[in-house]
Amino acid sequence: MPRLRLRPPSAPARSRGLVARTGSLVVSLTLTLALASSGCSDGGGADPDADRAMSPFPATAAPSPSPAAPTPTPTSDPTAFDPDADLEQNLAVFGSVIDDVWAGDRRGEGRAYVDALVAAGFVKSTMELTADATTVGNAAESIQIAVLWQQQCLIGQVGPATGEPVAVAAPALAEGRCLVGDTRPIDW
Repeated sequence: MPRLRLRPPSAPARSRGLVARTGSLVVSLTLTLALASSGCSDGGGADPDADRAMSPFPATAAPSPSPAAPTPTPTSDPTAFDPDADLEQNLAVFGSVIDDVWAGDRRGEGRAYVDALVAAGFVKSTMELTADATTVGNAAESIQIAVLWQQQCLIGQVGPATGEPVAVAAPALAEGRCLVGDTRPIDW
């Protein structure tokens, strides 16, 4: 699974995610324990009839449960770029595509990432790509691919120096580009 970040990290992504998940778990467990120990079902007293008699609210029958509302059906394909979706949704699609190519046998070919992103609905003319080979013909230590969308850049990095694929979102540079330095033409 690609590591996804919406803004530059102030702490390592793994520890920040762990803290967030741990914090959510602690809050959930605390609320569950508080509700369970409060005895909220019968007022917590030994005599439920006495508790009801002291209540300022009249005794009423419990409302019958209403049928559950139908779950809305997603209108977009979560595996395809959607120009009307939000940044987080399209970053997830972008990261998934990068991850899928990295898992394949063309992982070191920049063109494979461009072609896969186009197949997922991203627009080729908005993409930037770094070279997948050095000037002496060796495989690049990392490849960056970027898509400019709504003044935001979806940026992926893969390669032996990177380890697992990384996908992040960042604001576009002042000149309307995503990557700094030389990029190769995407002319196929």
